[in-house]
Amino acid sequence: MAVAATGACLVEREQFQSEWAEVDGARMHYLKAGSGPALILIHGIIGSAHSWCGSIAAFATTATVYAVDLLGLGESDRVKGLDASMMATADRLAEFMDAVHLDRADILGTSHGGAIAMLLAAHYPDRVGKLILVAPANPFSQESDAIVRFYRTALGKWFVPHIPFLPEQLQAVALGRMYGDPNRVVPGTLNHYVASIQVPGTAEHVMNILANWFEDMSTVAAAIPLLAEKPMLLLWGDKDRAVSMKSADKLLSLCHRARLRVMKGIGHLPYEEAPEEFNRQVKKWLGSRSSERDPMIPQSRLQLLPAAALQAEGS
Repeated sequence: MAVAATGACLVEREQFQSEWAEVDGARMHYLKAGSGPALILIHGIIGSAHSWCGSIAAFATTATVYAVDLLGLGESDRVKGLDASMMATADRLAEFMDAVHLDRADILGTSHGGAIAMLLAAHYPDRVGKLILVAPANPFSQESDAIVRFYRTALGKWFVPHIPFLPEQLQAVALGRMYGDPNRVVPGTLNHYVASIQVPGTAEHVMNILANWFEDMSTVAAAIPLLAEKPMLLLWGDKDRAVSMKSADKLLSLCHRARLRVMKGIGHLPYEEAPEEFNRQVKKWLGSRSSERDPMIPQSRLQLLPAAALQAEGS
């Protein structure tokens, strides 16, 4: 049986279609699988559609999954001078939905992709059903501000194009820092990140994202109150070193129909570090109609879920 290998992932070709849509005059790549209500997956700042390789098959049992490569990343086109702001990216996702004939979809976004998902839902409310946000970049977290500021300096701008060609051991350390336990990094996981960022034009695109970062956070801050009544699941690892888990408190106070699940012992990439548990939580919430009926969710919405206990919970 033919398979596509990406990092540690082996995905049976029968489980997905690799397709392209024209968006903003460029080719945008995506993986499509399953049947049922549409679910769009938005990766993080240097991720790709293959970041979700541990989740696509699971979600495809109850949804039509669209795992996108945002323009400038993954297998999508690199476009010189592309507007890399989060709002422009959200607009392009709305255009992507037009291109693949989707009137409405549930949206799952992680980190940088989570911020884009919030903007998409805020500015296109009729096109977004439920939101699942995995440690979304947000204006209430300053965890990574120092790193962003460094990459905006002359030294940082010089350094970024060299990152894809650093020794693999250094890159592995950087990836391990995104996990609660670096020992959970499966050999080969690094490959799909490196393959994407080594494509000419990727480093320039990432630099353009960082150049807009603090302005984008102001845009997100203005959009969050528009999500007050949007059904929303927040998923966070309590060992997240990239986006502060404390920022979830502010999001919960502004988004009245949000629920928070905290995965104990897990870092910034729960869909890679604990994919089975992550998938169960997302599918359980998407399958529940309670978040659509209840105008308010009680304070018990905060639940601490040890990774080892999620399976025992039967979720």
